Amino acid sequence: MRLIAILAAWTVTNVAAHAKLRLQGERAKHLHSRQEEPKHRLRVCNAYPYSTPLNVFIGKPSGVSKITETAMPYKVCQEFEPQLHAGDRIDFRFQAASAGTFVVGDLPNTDAVLMLVIYRHSRKTTAVAFESHVFANLLNAQIAVLDTFQGSEKSSMKIMDMEEATTSRSEELAPNSVVALNPGKYEVVLVGGDGIRKSHSELTVANRQSSVVIRVGVQPEHGRAYPQELIVYPVNPPETLKHRNSAHRGVLPSLLALFGALLGVLAA
Repeated sequence: MRLIAILAAWTVTNVAAHAKLRLQGERAKHLHSRQEEPKHRLRVCNAYPYSTPLNVFIGKPSGVSKITETAMPYKVCQEFEPQLHAGDRIDFRFQAASAGTFVVGDLPNTDAVLMLVIYRHSRKTTAVAFESHVFANLLNAQIAVLDTFQGSEKSSMKIMDMEEATTSRSEELAPNSVVALNPGKYEVVLVGGDGIRKSHSELTVANRQSSVVIRVGVQPEHGRAYPQELIVYPVNPPETLKHRNSAHRGVLPSLLALFGALLGVLAA
């Protein structure tokens, strides 16, 4: 019995600053005037190894507004609820310097979580790269797995069931994939090529929750190095989801008959 079920493979596309964001999915349709617009939560993860925190701005025809109340340090994720529309611009800035700009293309016409990850393009340059994902609106919990580490060190990401210590079941999390889990409490571990734990985090998931696991760090050819670590977000589900799924915690995951999730892939 497998611990996780793979929902979809995720093809990574490295894109330099000022890339154009195309959030793939079902094309937005004209909504009836009496219908409410879908709610899109924007999840931003700062996986760029740098001492200066990051601010996020949304640019619309009416003007530009900052959506981060406080700047986001390295290894921090935040969620926002801007009403996004096709053509909106998402600006990422380190203080006054622009790191990159996305132009929103098509958006799902249903409620969705849109994730944007900013990270370092390579060991040779300090330019940024971006990765995006649109989480499908599924009953089960989903985890998007991404490897942004730039360096020669080898490692693997694994997930373990913390509520069934007698079985000690674990499985590897394949980078650039989306997997499904049943509600419960887990531990995510980053294991180096030498077999030693480099980083770990607890993770509690509930139905309808989406999480992200990211391997971060850089071994640059010049400048400061940052060790390989994990970003896990959110570590715990919102309170409403906790109560809704309290009766299901401790149930071991099993294979799930699920179809592929919607993916957002960056294009130049």
